[in-house]
Amino acid sequence: MFSFVKPLLRGGAWLGLALGLLAPGASQAVPSFARQTGQDCVACHIGGFGPQLTPFGIRFKLGGYTEGNGSSSVPLSGMAVASFTRTAKAQDEAPADGYKTNNNAALDEASVFLAGKIFGEVGTFTQVTYDGVGKTTAIDQADLRFAHAMTLGGKDLTLGVSVNNNPGVQDPFNSMPVWSFPYTSTALGFSGAETGTLVNGGLEQHVLGASAYAFYDNQWYAELGSYRSLSPRTQSQMGLGREDDPGHLPGSAYWRLAWFNDRKRDNWSVGLFGLSAGLQPDRTSSASNRYQDVGVDGQYQFLGNREHIFTLQGSYVRERQHRDQLLAAGEATHLTGQLHELKLNASYHFNQTWGATLGHFRTSGDADAALYAGMAGGKPDTSGHTLQLDWTPWGKEDSWAAPWANLRLGAQYTAYSRYNGARRNYDGAGRNASDNNTLFLFAWTSF
Repeated sequence: MFSFVKPLLRGGAWLGLALGLLAPGASQAVPSFARQTGQDCVACHIGGFGPQLTPFGIRFKLGGYTEGNGSSSVPLSGMAVASFTRTAKAQDEAPADGYKTNNNAALDEASVFLAGKIFGEVGTFTQVTYDGVGKTTAIDQADLRFAHAMTLGGKDLTLGVSVNNNPGVQDPFNSMPVWSFPYTSTALGFSGAETGTLVNGGLEQHVLGASAYAFYDNQWYAELGSYRSLSPRTQSQMGLGREDDPGHLPGSAYWRLAWFNDRKRDNWSVGLFGLSAGLQPDRTSSASNRYQDVGVDGQYQFLGNREHIFTLQGSYVRERQHRDQLLAAGEATHLTGQLHELKLNASYHFNQTWGATLGHFRTSGDADAALYAGMAGGKPDTSGHTLQLDWTPWGKEDSWAAPWANLRLGAQYTAYSRYNGARRNYDGAGRNASDNNTLFLFAWTSF
């Protein structure tokens, strides 16, 4: 681990850093990015909303969120998502306290962002979220950066350091699994596989890591870093439930390589990434489980004159598991196993306003009767498709209240061909995968 960031990996120091970032006079944001740069939201985001980044957005993130037009701006933004969820068949029990087994309306979340330039070459994207379903408030995604631009051999070179709380959240291309479609989803229905790889949100918010990165000749990207777990006490202080503690992570290795080609009318990238970690779910025991995740990802964007925009994205992850602790605790029947995740999506946006996205997801793994208890055949296999239609009336230069307001209204439908190991009767009680098909109507605004 890089010596100058070691102190930040201590739980108390991270808590102080997070609270300090939330104090008045701090940094950057979401529409606050637009206010800082003087650009409209569609300059950075496909369709003016969500994590799909244009080349300008990629370079803005690589540059540490610090690029601006010289004018002062308030680095604070807010976001809220409200929704209605209906499943094809009512669930066996209510998905959360205070809700019904079907047909639920909710304020899903409300967030405050500190996002933008703090000072000099230091910037941040920090999010604090109120969970309207779980009725809790916690530190959400956090990425604090230092970035320095220079030249090497007559070519542009950006060197940077990221301190963040989720492996992959700092990725400049936003094409890794942690940023995958759908970009907002229901907490009251079904929104994908129940089982996921470690690099796909398995450590989200419960760790702190630091990585160094380089972007050379506007094409080559490389990053290397490590993560350590936050103590249960620190997690509790940050609003994270102790019951969600993944365990003790004494150390890990995270790496990322990518190649980017911006041809103005279109652009594309392809990359490799990996996370290797030993995790001790029982903090009182020395036994641990070992995870080795290796993935490939890529994306293609056709921007043209920004009237018709097409985007293709995909990622695949293979996870190798060595389950010493799980086997010793009787929570697995096999010492080793694998988990595979595939995510693909294609989207079209007209005039940065009307959008349609079709996504495919598939998770599969080796059978294990104990680890995947309650799943058909002891397998986590889940697959399906998600279709989303959306309308984004604000976020362009001539939009109402630009650049202070943004809005997306959407309809999302997720259809399952397999769930928890089977197409039919996956739970042994007669429930089919298609019974989990979910309609999700949402209103997503930021300001």
